Amino acid sequence: MNKLVAGNLVHRPLRSLISCLAIAIEVIMILSITAILMGKLNGFKTRQNGIGMDMFVRPNTASNLIGMSPAGASIKVADVLAKIPHVVVSAPVNVQINSSLDTIYGIDFKSFDALLPFTFLSGTPFQGPDDVILDDYSAAGKKVGDHISILNHPFRISGIVAHGKGGRKFVPIDTMGSLTGTEGKATMFYLRTEDQPKYQDEVRKAILATPGMSTYNVATAEEYLSSISPDRLPGFNIGLQVVIGIAVIIGFLVIFQSMYTAVMERTREIGILKSMGASRSYIVGIVLRETGVLATIGIVLGIAASFALSAALEARFPTLDFVINVPYVWKATLIAFIGALLGALYPALKAASKDPIDALSYE
Repeated sequence: MNKLVAGNLVHRPLRSLISCLAIAIEVIMILSITAILMGKLNGFKTRQNGIGMDMFVRPNTASNLIGMSPAGASIKVADVLAKIPHVVVSAPVNVQINSSLDTIYGIDFKSFDALLPFTFLSGTPFQGPDDVILDDYSAAGKKVGDHISILNHPFRISGIVAHGKGGRKFVPIDTMGSLTGTEGKATMFYLRTEDQPKYQDEVRKAILATPGMSTYNVATAEEYLSSISPDRLPGFNIGLQVVIGIAVIIGFLVIFQSMYTAVMERTREIGILKSMGASRSYIVGIVLRETGVLATIGIVLGIAASFALSAALEARFPTLDFVINVPYVWKATLIAFIGALLGALYPALKAASKDPIDALSYE
């Protein structure tokens, strides 16, 4: 049977190649969309961990994706929070996302740096209201003193820092407010507490007991980051399932068309096999085994191409956070393989049901 399967595949090289490529494209689609979506989430979590905060305070109208949240709280809330017992640092931040999906942090440098100091690779903190600090990824090809446009406003690069401290671009919070019409506002407040996590519950209760802050969302860093997951983000899983569904349909239809045409072309061959005593299960096995070989080759090609794409994009766009999620490699493999077998099932059953007399007389 193995020789027969190999002979059938080699005899029709173009069709076999197209089938393998269809499966590979299916795998690439699944792994690419998960790499982008999961990469964004994981990259966001990593950068949040690098800020140095252990508690997070924000208005209850803000979403988990703080870059998409409005700056709805007064900056003066930071002074109120700083007076809470056991709060060491209170840093207001105004976060915006521009049309290029860059995350820009409007910060009070002194308090934000007090959470966990920036690691300056070159340059200095802000020297004026139109200065910007870039991380080493977004500063690629640029140097201190260069001018760039952010939110349609010219800024001078005052410093370049190591990546991993929340955003990739940092501007004075007052300047951010002026540019976005959110003067005196902050998106959220990062806190560093004393002897963390010893006093976190006490700090939370004190904040919520403060007049005017009973509706604020107060969470520890661990609680906040655990909420940034696909299951808790509206539309995330839906979008993922839609892409996976489209990929499965593509693979299913190509395999179905390929195997159905192959069965029709080999009607006489099937008749010879059945006249020699081949059972229905034997005929079905031949078709499904051919499909299994095509699916396996296509899956391997798809996985290899996905990792190659990941490496190329990481080298070309280091801020993209395109990271292939290993569990989805196994999911994509299983989805593609099962989809291919289902696509070949009807052609296999049709081949097995052919009457040997009619098949032998087929021209």
